[in-house]
Amino acid sequence: MRSLIFVIFTALINIPTFAQWYETQGHAIISSTNKHAKTKAIENALKKALLIAGASVSSVQQVINGLLTQDQLNVRATGSVNSIEIVDEMYNGDLITVTIRADIFPQERKCFAVNFKKSLLLTKSNIMHREQANVGKIYAIDKAIPSQLSKQLNKHSSYTTHTNIIHNKTQFSRLNNSLAYDEIAELSKALAQSSNSQYILFSEINDISFEKEATNSWKIWQQGIYPRNLTMNFYLYNGINGELVWQEEYQDSAPWEFTKRKTIDPFSTKFWQSEYGTMINTLLEKVVKHIDENIMCEPSRGNIIQLTGNQITFDLGRQHGVKIGDEFTILQRQNFTSNNGKNYTGFNTSPFKVKVTQLSQKTAVAKTSNNSLFGNIQVDDLVVRY
Repeated sequence: MRSLIFVIFTALINIPTFAQWYETQGHAIISSTNKHAKTKAIENALKKALLIAGASVSSVQQVINGLLTQDQLNVRATGSVNSIEIVDEMYNGDLITVTIRADIFPQERKCFAVNFKKSLLLTKSNIMHREQANVGKIYAIDKAIPSQLSKQLNKHSSYTTHTNIIHNKTQFSRLNNSLAYDEIAELSKALAQSSNSQYILFSEINDISFEKEATNSWKIWQQGIYPRNLTMNFYLYNGINGELVWQEEYQDSAPWEFTKRKTIDPFSTKFWQSEYGTMINTLLEKVVKHIDENIMCEPSRGNIIQLTGNQITFDLGRQHGVKIGDEFTILQRQNFTSNNGKNYTGFNTSPFKVKVTQLSQKTAVAKTSNNSLFGNIQVDDLVVRY
């Protein structure tokens, strides 16, 4: 409780006294591996409340029984939580839903782009040491993990809509190992253009080896159960300009419950319900959270795919959160080569603004507000919503 008092006292001193109440719901799955489902649901609800208020959250405070237990909220802006209270909690099968009210001091500049989903392309991962996959013959884990990440994005991501090419190998790892960053940028832009995606996610599986000591070594009548490691690196690239947006390494381990000679299908339910599969799922939930945090306040950009008179069609639609009446700015793409031969993508802000008049699931039609004809705007130029 002392920590809660500290938060309130600090907020009242340092921030103007015009807080606002936000009521949101959070959800979590109750399972044997998730013993703190209620806490997760509260954290989920608090994160939503902060985002509605306009804060860009980089980590949500730990919340237990409705009380803030840490004295600092780590956000990339000035939104602060004064207090929260639990309004309701409901249980439906293995799902818990918690409704909270949060008293939030909003930041001065809201994150308007949070209302739009960004398109993301998932690529096939790369096993850096394929011999480590021999036990269990889990070579297909380079496709199974991105496939499972796709499911986690569907469940937990609030700011992405995604597609995947997990059955096609890219040259990312070879280029990354060679420090060929310019080539990676070109690869990212090419994949983005071919898939109509704003972001590209690459990943590498660096370690799936076994630890040397069994977890049940004291039970001499049983076959040894050894922990298996997982170390993965994820790289998120902006497909518009090829820049690296975010990267992070994740490490964990869990007991490998299967015999060493048994072949395990990494796409199977048996694998994902095992302790090792559960550990990977927990790791992927963190990946989804970190992707959301890094792109949610970034501008939503779409490519112009058709242009006629004062009307354009671009590749953002209902599934991205676009609505009739939304206004977008047009950016003219400027590709240029520097004196040292490197290729860059730049943008000039056009004076034209367009308002959405028609929508489909994946595209939108927009017109200039004063019916003026476009000048030198071309197909493959961009629309942007900040």
